[in-house]
Amino acid sequence: MTAPYFIDTTLRDGEQAPGVVFSLKEKIRIAALLDGAGVPELEVGTPAMGEAEIRDIHTISTMGFGFKTLAWCRANKHDIRMASLSGTSGVHISFPVSEILMKAMGKDKAWVIAQLQELISFAAPLFQYVTIGAQDASRAEVDFLKEFVSAAVCFGASRVRLADTVGILNPLSTNLMVSSIRSIEKDFPLEFHAHNDLGMATANTLAAYMAGASCLSTTVNGLGERAGNAPMEEVALALELSAGIHSTLLTEGFSELCAYVSKVSERPIGADKPITGNLVLTHESGIHTGCLLKDRNTYQLIPASRVGRDEQEFMIGKHSGKSTLLHFFAEAHLPVTGDVCAIILDRVKDRAENLKRSLTKEELYSIYSDVYTQKK
Repeated sequence: MTAPYFIDTTLRDGEQAPGVVFSLKEKIRIAALLDGAGVPELEVGTPAMGEAEIRDIHTISTMGFGFKTLAWCRANKHDIRMASLSGTSGVHISFPVSEILMKAMGKDKAWVIAQLQELISFAAPLFQYVTIGAQDASRAEVDFLKEFVSAAVCFGASRVRLADTVGILNPLSTNLMVSSIRSIEKDFPLEFHAHNDLGMATANTLAAYMAGASCLSTTVNGLGERAGNAPMEEVALALELSAGIHSTLLTEGFSELCAYVSKVSERPIGADKPITGNLVLTHESGIHTGCLLKDRNTYQLIPASRVGRDEQEFMIGKHSGKSTLLHFFAEAHLPVTGDVCAIILDRVKDRAENLKRSLTKEELYSIYSDVYTQKK
């Protein structure tokens, strides 16, 4: 099986998220962090948006980064001409392939196939490679989707993207769709582009890869329209830790990258978001922490260093146990006996329940001092 090949579209589909606007400085920083993470290809933007967008794409495309660059276009020559001014390595041309999209755009199957041949021929001399998008592939008729992909291969496309444009797929239907294409095109590069409307973008992307789509379109933090796209950081770690499949990505840079994209997109990362949430490597439960003190792998799948973080201190609150408190006070070089620890633990639980949160270090020190003062 070919190693996963990531195409990041944070600067294109990510910025299409409602209310998100990146400055050129921010785009360059995101690109640099993606380059540092080893991402091999970036979809940098949509040239048809105008001269400012073309300038931004051109700047990033000519800065000497290690990744390939891609410009996104609708299926018309005007968009492709605009893209040719942007300096990208390749161009992506997106076609509607479902009945609902073709009807809404005033097109039909015959137009799609005819334009596919004409636009690939038109774009080929202008770029190093041409990729083709099957927009709304997840709702397309299977026979027409097969015809579309076969025609793209025949006309000289370098890669075809199967897009779950409205996020309707599940892992089983994703497998069926990709497998149906693999049944007729054994070796041609297939890309999968997931949306997260039903919360399955990461799972669907894994399913697509396992069914034969080795090229994976993702965004940082899953940033994108509506519920977003498949998060690059989730897909990469899920492939590695759930399926034993390693990519070329350097995951140690994920925390910095995700934090920066969160900041400039003004989309906070949820505390419990997989991989990069503030609390996903934090523990409070005494049942867990007792084991974690012996071996961090007992209740934690991802080593903090794997995503560029330090291991987090345990939270101490309602669900904590004596072993956690003894560890905390030992680290603070404060002597405590087992019977006194039990008294402190009772007070910690009461305080946490009243405050409806875990306690701060200062609050724990205060309880410790009160207990020892009363004992004297």
